[in-house]
Amino acid sequence: MDKKIGFIGTGNMANAIIHGIINSGIAPASQIVVFDVDTSKTQALSAEVGTVTAQSAPELTNACDIVFLAIKPHIVPAVLKEIASTIKSNHVLVSIAAGVTLGQLAEQAGYNAKIVRVMPNTPAMVNAGMSSLTANSLVEEQELADITAIFNSFGRSAVVPENLIHAVTGISGSSPAYVFMFIEALADAGVLGGLPRAQAYQFAAQTVLGAAKMVLETGEHPAMLKDMVCSPGGTTIEAVKTLEEKGFRSAVIEAVVSCMDKSKKLSEK
Repeated sequence: MDKKIGFIGTGNMANAIIHGIINSGIAPASQIVVFDVDTSKTQALSAEVGTVTAQSAPELTNACDIVFLAIKPHIVPAVLKEIASTIKSNHVLVSIAAGVTLGQLAEQAGYNAKIVRVMPNTPAMVNAGMSSLTANSLVEEQELADITAIFNSFGRSAVVPENLIHAVTGISGSSPAYVFMFIEALADAGVLGGLPRAQAYQFAAQTVLGAAKMVLETGEHPAMLKDMVCSPGGTTIEAVKTLEEKGFRSAVIEAVVSCMDKSKKLSEK
């Protein structure tokens, strides 16, 4: 990609994206410009991979074609106010700030700004992220393709309309936390059964990873994959029966719905 890519903010998610861009060959480190008020972060990143450091957010915007807002939601208004005068027609702003809508971003950046709103998740840090992309009407097809390629470089992505962002938050943005709880519960049961703690986590985590990979790579319905494990009168169907009795599916659905409701409330603020 023959474009300069800038990152305002260099936290964990920005680092994951930057490493994905470089490791996949989308762009070299020399085409990536970073700025953070915490200069120790930008210095460390420059020393590690060779990114270019800007001295201010406006300087970064002037130097780049694609500008990532990799900052906390409450900081977004101040940063956009600072860079608004430097945003030109060639710029594409990419926001990974949770809960900040396209409309809110445009209100602060200017209604002529090209904006892509993204909801990534923390597995991006191990090249297994899942991100949703939502662009405003000004973003051109090739520009969206470029942004999609960036997010595919450290996992998978899908373009979704903005009204589905809350659902994405519930089943992707926040759900790693639920999965970690599930892995922890599996491991606790393993320890109860006599496995050493470290080994229990290994068995539980690898099994969750493998099961997810089967869903993605076989294309089979999860119910069919479940049935493949459930032998007649066997141990697995007995465990499935217990999960159903304890309301496993219902608990998961209700948790995701509560997450979606909270996401809606936060966006309205």
